Amino acid sequence: MPIQPYLFFQGRADEAIAFYEKALGAKCVRLLRFKDNPDAAAPPPPEFADKVMHARLEIGGEVLLLSDGHGSEAPQFQGFALTLSVADAAEADKAFAALSAGGQIAQPLQKTFFSQRFGMTRDPFGVLWIILVG
Repeated sequence: MPIQPYLFFQGRADEAIAFYEKALGAKCVRLLRFKDNPDAAAPPPPEFADKVMHARLEIGGEVLLLSDGHGSEAPQFQGFALTLSVADAAEADKAFAALSAGGQIAQPLQKTFFSQRFGMTRDPFGVLWIILVG
């Protein structure tokens, strides 16, 4: 049974999808909008009709699920991190720079006793990423 992270972007899911496609080469393989739900008991509010009900991204063979959720408050990504294990230092440097753009570095990417590169950064949406050469 795989465990897959499911992130709620509170109205910024389209922006997040585009960011992860550019930063990590993610592929959006499924995208459903609230207006397309034939089973909804009532139509979504007009301002939410075009928002992402569900999306599936594939990143290096792994899955990241996401949605706009149901609210408009800012997302609270706390108490967890997503780990990106890459093949070499060059790939780590590239991914760290891409995820850090517009975000905030929590721990600079550097060589450690356990990895050629290890660092932590928050992307522009506040998601904490751990990048390491695995």
